[in-house]
Amino acid sequence: METGDKKTFLSHLSLPERELQELAAISEYKIIQKGNYFIREGQIPRKMAFVIKGLFRYVYTHENGNEFTKNIIAEKNFISSYSAMIYNTPSYFSVEALEDTEILEIDYLDWLDIKGKNPFWNAFLVKVLEKAFYIKEKRERELLLLDAEKRYEIFITEFPNIENRVSQQIIASYLGIQPESFSRLKRKRKN
Repeated sequence: METGDKKTFLSHLSLPERELQELAAISEYKIIQKGNYFIREGQIPRKMAFVIKGLFRYVYTHENGNEFTKNIIAEKNFISSYSAMIYNTPSYFSVEALEDTEILEIDYLDWLDIKGKNPFWNAFLVKVLEKAFYIKEKRERELLLLDAEKRYEIFITEFPNIENRVSQQIIASYLGIQPESFSRLKRKRKN
């Protein structure tokens, strides 16, 4: 993929031209098929990516095989296991493609290089991390204080039409309920 095409995809970030050029120069266009992983649990991540098209989920897998969806990441967002990447430790979760996806992958060492040369990237990173922190806190509050019905209402507001894109099992996992409970919740909502 040409740098101009990468810049078009990254234009959503509203970066100044110089920084847009820098980020496009260190990113690599990739396709990840549905069901494949960008990062696997236990892997030490060395990359992050900007999602051009498709959906990903952050998923924890219990030793008994049960899966817990930590988050769903849609287009025009970054994916990574950032804390594992910066501390050079294994990721506690996997990043799975929920559909065929297109990403711009960024090698962590290349990221550190441009971040070290241009202070703009430190301020940019703070904004990205602040957004992620807000989402994390909001999600924790919802899981701890709200019932499944209210969590589902928030989910369909934040992710319109997503029910046509992912399985009921994944939505139930995201809501923190069993698939059978999710089916009952959907029936109740229709009535």
